[in-house]
Amino acid sequence: MQRLKDKVVLVTGAGAGIGLATAKLFAAQGAHVYITDIDGDATVTAAAELDAQGYDVTAVPVDVSLGQDVNALMHMIDSKHCRLDAVVNNAGINVRCDFRNMSDAEWVKLREVNLDGVIRIARDAFPLLKASGRGSLINMASIMGARGMRTLAAYGATKGAISALTRGLAVEYAPYNIRVNALAPGFIETGLTERVLKIKAFSDTLLEQTPLRRFGTSEDVAQAALFFASDESPFITGAELAIDGGMAAAL
Repeated sequence: MQRLKDKVVLVTGAGAGIGLATAKLFAAQGAHVYITDIDGDATVTAAAELDAQGYDVTAVPVDVSLGQDVNALMHMIDSKHCRLDAVVNNAGINVRCDFRNMSDAEWVKLREVNLDGVIRIARDAFPLLKASGRGSLINMASIMGARGMRTLAAYGATKGAISALTRGLAVEYAPYNIRVNALAPGFIETGLTERVLKIKAFSDTLLEQTPLRRFGTSEDVAQAALFFASDESPFITGAELAIDGGMAAAL
């Protein structure tokens, strides 16, 4: 049985990694998926691959840090489907740096995508989630939002804010039967972590801190997103689910 049959969903940052894996899984589960990413070529390529498999997808290049992009996206979805049953608020970037030497420009860019973009999507998607009658908003947090690690202070600050936003919106959106939850991945093998995970000493240390003794995959996170997007979690809101192999529990 398809767990998202006939649902209309939006996945941001879906050109690669966690977003792409989520879009693929949701499409296979019967949803019409709006695939968005700042990388227009990656968005079109992903949509073409899924379309060739007979899935129902729409590619839309979107920079979530730009209000006009997000506004145009919501107008498109409204004109075609008049609702959103689920949103995976996944678009994000990482800036690893010594906090003492981080430039204003680096911080602003990180904040504009990781926090402003998430807030913009959560706010502007509200009318479409409300129209669903049973909407689900899934924000992408991180275990770094509640843990400290060298060179990730600024990134962790943006993710910690997403955790707080999720709790607040769970209360604010509840009267409209919109559930709001967050996913908190640990170290997942994606393009964002590829460079650092290739450093053997660093990766060995991380694996020692991970009870399941492996790094996560994009598909691990996608499966968790599917649970929150489906009708299998109707009484869960304001929750944050760690997908980290037990790392947060062990630290």
